[in-house]
Amino acid sequence: MTDDFNPDDPETVTVHYDLRSWDVDQRAALAESLANDAIPHVWHGDELLVPEDAEAAADAVFERLEDELGPFAVALDADEPATEFQLEDWSDAELATLREALADAEIPHRWDGDALFVASDAEGEVDDLLDAIEAGDVASTDALAPDGVLADLFAIGDRLVRSVDDAEPRMRLFGLADSLSADAPPYGIAIRTWSSIVAQTTELVGAFRADPFEPEAVSTAARGLRDLCRPWV
Repeated sequence: MTDDFNPDDPETVTVHYDLRSWDVDQRAALAESLANDAIPHVWHGDELLVPEDAEAAADAVFERLEDELGPFAVALDADEPATEFQLEDWSDAELATLREALADAEIPHRWDGDALFVASDAEGEVDDLLDAIEAGDVASTDALAPDGVLADLFAIGDRLVRSVDDAEPRMRLFGLADSLSADAPPYGIAIRTWSSIVAQTTELVGAFRADPFEPEAVSTAARGLRDLCRPWV
């Protein structure tokens, strides 16, 4: 590989990588990997340029980063046929889920503010994806609830149904409840389903802390939590 790289040299054959869809963290990881592997390169806007004799080494870096950080979004050129979707009413969590799903599905797309443009031949697929996210049937995998949390919640609810005075499941409940987020379900569980479970967990905690304390309210909330978790354990 060449030690000095000048992409403006007419004698130099240059390979271009379009990285407009990469975020700052992904680009930083790429720059670090290229430096560590001593691969000559130049940034030109959203493009990475490397000499032809470094292409194989650069490709190996991209493959490694794909495994570590990917999948990466597929960019849609401004002159390609596109379908527009206006998403100004979407929450940050829904948009994060959508970005991840578009990258996973390798659907070419670009953003312009709140507007999403996708390749026209993917319009039907994206329509279905948007409907699924809005219905709570698709969740981001960036932040997931702890493994086994549904079994833990089921066991807590089941024991408290049997005895509201059982201190051990009560303390497990208090320790676990604060770590749960309605936007971060266990793997494979729809946000809509998980949100109901988190809400029921919150209700159970509230029943314990109510003044005056009503054992029947605790028992009812515990039964609701157990029944919601039962299909998943």
